Amino acid sequence: QVQLVESGGGLVQAGGSRRLSCAASGRTFSSYGMGWFRQAPGKEREFVASISLSGGNTYYADSVKGRFTISRDNAENLVFLQMNSLKPPDTAVYYCAAVNNPYGSAWLYDYDYWGQGTQVTVSS
Repeated sequence: QVQLVESGGGLVQAGGSRRLSCAASGRTFSSYGMGWFRQAPGKEREFVASISLSGGNTYYADSVKGRFTISRDNAENLVFLQMNSLKPPDTAVYYCAAVNNPYGSAWLYDYDYWGQGTQVTVSS
């Protein structure tokens, strides 16, 4: 079992930056690929970014590529999502998730554990 708790959400102006954190506890964190997903009101949950066990491989949705950066600190059991050049369409609840796959995954249903989410609102 892995417990995930996100933090760092809030209100930010368009063009601004925000860093989300995800704290993991429970089973060995470094055994899991990690991902960030988001869900806007009335929309399905969508993939944002994923990272491999070692952190050496990352993958991004086209909509955030070049603006967002995913990283992890296995010593501290943390995953981060640095979000720059934020836009109003980035407004959503952001979820951290863990997958039993060394490379991570962009597929929602691959993920085994989820956090409760943190709201990010980008104002125009």
